[in-house]
Amino acid sequence: LGTVPKLVGEGLDIYSGRLPLAEAVARIETVYKPYHETLKRLLTRTHARFGYAVLIDCHSMPASIRVGDNGVRPDFIIGDRFGISATAALTETAIALLTGMGYTVAHNKPYAGGFITEHYGRPARHLHALQIEVNRGLYMNERTFQKSPGFDALADDLTRFSADLMAMPDHHFVDLPLAAE
Repeated sequence: LGTVPKLVGEGLDIYSGRLPLAEAVARIETVYKPYHETLKRLLTRTHARFGYAVLIDCHSMPASIRVGDNGVRPDFIIGDRFGISATAALTETAIALLTGMGYTVAHNKPYAGGFITEHYGRPARHLHALQIEVNRGLYMNERTFQKSPGFDALADDLTRFSADLMAMPDHHFVDLPLAAE
């Protein structure tokens, strides 16, 4: 984990040996910095045009992930940094849409969001960020890396999910409750 990770989430080494410093610096200069410059530009442009911006940061997670005392294997984990990176309305809608499609959804555990949600999610400034972890078992064989029979159905569901999320009324993103007096 990190800007140039050495380990994957399961604690396994990514590389067989030490990554040369020049390679790490090259990745930061040619991938990391341009990516974040572009992302910031897109969010700024979207915010200027609509008065708010919503960033959905998708990740895959191992099919073996278990959550809670009963060890449920969620299909999705929605992370909003415990309410810090997005409005409750956005988070609740995302969860409701996915559960309405028959998926199991966990919230913030074990993934509450990482650098992207922490850095870009500013609901008070009408900038919202959700991290969505997708269980790899829904769409691929983790051993062979081949698509599973569920791949196309998941793609269709995620297309519908995106459209439904984009159809949320604007007031969910710009009219935040006032602080108690």
